[in-house]
Amino acid sequence: MGRRDRVIVVGSVNADLVVQMPSLPAPGETVLDGRFSVFGGGKGANQAVAAARASLTPVAFIAAVGDDDHGREALARFAEDGLNYEHVAIDTTEPTGVALIMVDAAGENMICVASGANLALSPERIDAVVDDVFTTAGVLLASCEVPPETVIRAVERGRRHGLTTILNPAPAERRLATPEVLGSVDVLTPNEIELAQLLGDVHDTTAGGDDERLVARARRLCDLGCGAVVVTRGRRGCTIVNADGVTHVPAPAVEAIDTTAAGDAFNGALAVAIAEGRPLEDACRWACAAAALSVTTHGARPSLARRAAIDRFAGEQPC
Repeated sequence: MGRRDRVIVVGSVNADLVVQMPSLPAPGETVLDGRFSVFGGGKGANQAVAAARASLTPVAFIAAVGDDDHGREALARFAEDGLNYEHVAIDTTEPTGVALIMVDAAGENMICVASGANLALSPERIDAVVDDVFTTAGVLLASCEVPPETVIRAVERGRRHGLTTILNPAPAERRLATPEVLGSVDVLTPNEIELAQLLGDVHDTTAGGDDERLVARARRLCDLGCGAVVVTRGRRGCTIVNADGVTHVPAPAVEAIDTTAAGDAFNGALAVAIAEGRPLEDACRWACAAAALSVTTHGARPSLARRAAIDRFAGEQPC
């Protein structure tokens, strides 16, 4: 393989404190009989690990953790997955980020996050990464649990170095939906809710809406400058909107038990597939297989499949 098939991931690191429970509580309600677990998490870290497990070449991760047990545990787990964490900063003023996650019997979840050291990932930390990390990579993937100005700096630097840039706007940040930012983004990967939020459609942010409205929204973002919008749609797969038209990629049918990291599995695998030179539709098909596999296992990090499993599962699906 060539030297430009590597992936850089920029994003967050969290400790996921997870309670699996029969049902999600309503406001003011207490639900008993939950089961508690701690996993590595954060959209950035999950995407970086997903990419590392799926890739044949090293994946570099740019992030920040606190000088605490959660941070040290995160670095140890990155090492186990062969992830290059040389550019994960250790911040001495803020703790490692923490996510509180509730998952019900159907695999649906509710999440709240204390960002901690993720907010210490400044644009200057992006600037401090040596050029060699960028010149040996082909794809940069960034998500939005770190400061927006850092995300912007990352995609701009990726574009300057000729990388394919993928922006996962999760959570959605309207400041990113501008020509100045999206002009540096090759592939934007919102889910249906984030797609609406990016455009300020605050009165209609439900998933599962009609295809015509989804495509119209995606085209508005393409008009702002990004090369393609890939809308992830859960069990319905994803929809690609770009200058070539509209393509729907179905998801393999599976029984979901935990959807926490499905989007991260998709984005990590998508970055690897694009870095390897696969056409966007083929890359999305492989990423849908990775995401489908992820929802069949409890816990964000344990659910991220390795390359052999993704290849095997994708090969079992009808064309």
